[in-house]
Amino acid sequence: MAGTLYVVATPLGNLGDLSPRAAETLRRVAVVAAEDTRHTRPLLAHVGSGAELVAWHAHSAERDRERLLRLLTTGHDVALVTDAGTPAVSDPGAALVAAARARDVPLVTIPGPTAVAAALAVAGLSADRYLFLGFLPRKGGDRRRLLEAVAQSEWTVVLFEAPNRVAELLDDLAQACGEERAAAVARELTKVFEETRTGTLRMLAGYYATAPARGEVTVVVAGTGRPRAREERPDPEVEARRLLAQGFSRRDVADRLADETGISRNTAYRLVNEL
Repeated sequence: MAGTLYVVATPLGNLGDLSPRAAETLRRVAVVAAEDTRHTRPLLAHVGSGAELVAWHAHSAERDRERLLRLLTTGHDVALVTDAGTPAVSDPGAALVAAARARDVPLVTIPGPTAVAAALAVAGLSADRYLFLGFLPRKGGDRRRLLEAVAQSEWTVVLFEAPNRVAELLDDLAQACGEERAAAVARELTKVFEETRTGTLRMLAGYYATAPARGEVTVVVAGTGRPRAREERPDPEVEARRLLAQGFSRRDVADRLADETGISRNTAYRLVNEL
């Protein structure tokens, strides 16, 4: 029989938040696959686990995945953990879960802490429905597209961000959503220096420009409260001709067509080359 892949949520910071079931699972499995073994080793020591600790992160090679799958398919139980919170949520663990499912490996979730729910709980913004976008791309058309999605979202939006880029994100959000949009910045959740600061995007951008954030950060942005207006997308050929006439390169035109009209990049490149 195949072993089981346990997807185990671990504390955001406070070890007291580790559930008894999660602790028992970490003690019982043969292997723990961790995003950062240096971070997870103290957790295993805390619960008295003698499991083998192996790395599984965004840069893991195919051989690392195959090794874990081989362990699972030969009857060994494996626990998947991330540095903090729930694995596979804006986390490289999703790739291992998908690979295990493709091999018909049994999967069991051990639920627990997640920064998404923790931040929503203290932000003071509507959480009946929300949109989670994780980490935004650092730059380019994909970042602009997702910033626009935040601006037009009917529902509250939750984002993750690295502390050194929080001020930049808030400034970009203020430009996209309007400076008076309500938001919250939650950092170091469950830790000694936990802080949730609320206000308008303008206020928060100004604050973090002069007082850089530290620790893990979750940003929550209020929604518009109204359905997104249905927009008519431009005709790809008409738009391509217009952009080419303005002197844009074929590559730039194709990229913009894909972003603005919804057609695939391959289709956009083919259309531009035909013109």
